Amino acid sequence: MDDLHAAEQHKRSREGVIFAIVAYTIWGLAPIYFKAVGHVPAFEILAHRIIWAFVLVLILIIATGRMGRVAAAFKAPALLFRLGIAACLIGFNWLLFIWAIANDFILEASLGYYINPLLNVVIGMVFFAERLRRLQLAAVFLALFGVLFQLITFGSIPWIALALAASFATYGAIRKKLPFDSLTGLWLEILLLLPFILLWFFFWADSETSNLMANSWQLNGLLMAAGVVTTVPLLFFTGAAQRIRYSTLGFFQYIGPSLMFLLAVGVYGETFSKDKVITFAIIWTALAIYSFDAARTHRQTILAARRYRNEQH
Repeated sequence: MDDLHAAEQHKRSREGVIFAIVAYTIWGLAPIYFKAVGHVPAFEILAHRIIWAFVLVLILIIATGRMGRVAAAFKAPALLFRLGIAACLIGFNWLLFIWAIANDFILEASLGYYINPLLNVVIGMVFFAERLRRLQLAAVFLALFGVLFQLITFGSIPWIALALAASFATYGAIRKKLPFDSLTGLWLEILLLLPFILLWFFFWADSETSNLMANSWQLNGLLMAAGVVTTVPLLFFTGAAQRIRYSTLGFFQYIGPSLMFLLAVGVYGETFSKDKVITFAIIWTALAIYSFDAARTHRQTILAARRYRNEQH
């Protein structure tokens, strides 16, 4: 029986790893999609992202029997208000990311998602009273030094990277304290944004592509695919989170920004200037320290759990 359970657990863990790789790979390759619709205004792409994700996630909500959870959410207005703040943050994050890709700032977007895990550590310390280990603290200070070095030496600041990292990390912190699963929470967030998006789309949108009836079916198909780009990686991510430890999942988070980095330099020809080289090198060093500490702590936790089980037997 124990062997059967172990085999089942191994299978779930292997599936979790595959799901995590797929999720972060899709996120990392997302610039290819947003480049393909780069001639469409960023806010218009955001509108399509929200509208079509609303439809797709609604189908999934109904298919998985989560409508009861949605109904329960409307009985807690205080929670919905906080979710509304989270929705505004993720909406801003999506809009800035779309704009950054269309305007050849993929490198900065990549840097933002490299900075994100370090910012999560800071938020955990400030808002959740989590104690930082010495190597974590060293990694955070090194990342801060990297940003300040770019500001002082080159007179520039990676504001796109910082805004992406700050909005996503703050969004994550708010969602962490709300009792909604990923799928239900995502649909509620989209639902809260939808009325404003529809008002803008039908009354103020005025671009060459805003009239779907005048677009080619290929362009309309691409715009509708925004819902898929939003939803599919999240489903894989949720599946991974259910199968492997969250700390293990964290080791896959660098796939996304690494793929973005390769796309920016190798495919779209963005200049890897001296200020970016130095800033990236410092951030990568900080992440290496952070990852080493996380891996060591993860290993110590597993060994302690094994010792405890052995002592119990």
